[in-house]
Amino acid sequence: MSQKPEAIAGQIEAVAGKQSKPPLEQWHPELSGDIDIVINRKGEWLYEGKPIAREAIVRLFSTILRREADGDYYLVTPVEKWRVQVQDTPLLAHSLKAEGEGDQRQLSVTTNVGEVVAIDGDHPLSFGTYPETGEPRPVVKLPHGLEARLVTSAYYDLAELIAADEPDSGAPMGVWSHGIFYQIA
Repeated sequence: MSQKPEAIAGQIEAVAGKQSKPPLEQWHPELSGDIDIVINRKGEWLYEGKPIAREAIVRLFSTILRREADGDYYLVTPVEKWRVQVQDTPLLAHSLKAEGEGDQRQLSVTTNVGEVVAIDGDHPLSFGTYPETGEPRPVVKLPHGLEARLVTSAYYDLAELIAADEPDSGAPMGVWSHGIFYQIA
């Protein structure tokens, strides 16, 4: 089979049908090779150095992408597995929504592929930094070993919600979401 994005998309559409997400955890084909797809730090999906023009293909590919124990990212179908390059995180969180207050607050983000993800026990928030610059690197963990990095505007929205776990106690700073306190550094 050809490794062109349109061919892979057609195969997934044929197998997954109208399901919102393909049963990725059930697919374990052998490695087919490397495909010239790069997801850059800006969240752009590039094929042979050019942006993939059809947003529907990018959205579909985001549902068949996984990171395996070797640290590499793969597009996986029932019969093929193609290694792709990811420069930072495969997805970006462009917006942050907060409902409620204090330890009852519920946070969610919307990714660059339109998926709304609650920040909760299944999708925890973690904070790191880029070693070369020291810049903050907040990410939400997603299924299949993926992450969505909060873009600058979403990070600033999050920063406005930072508070001490227990006010006036010298307790760590962070944010609450779905009953979980996420400490910031």
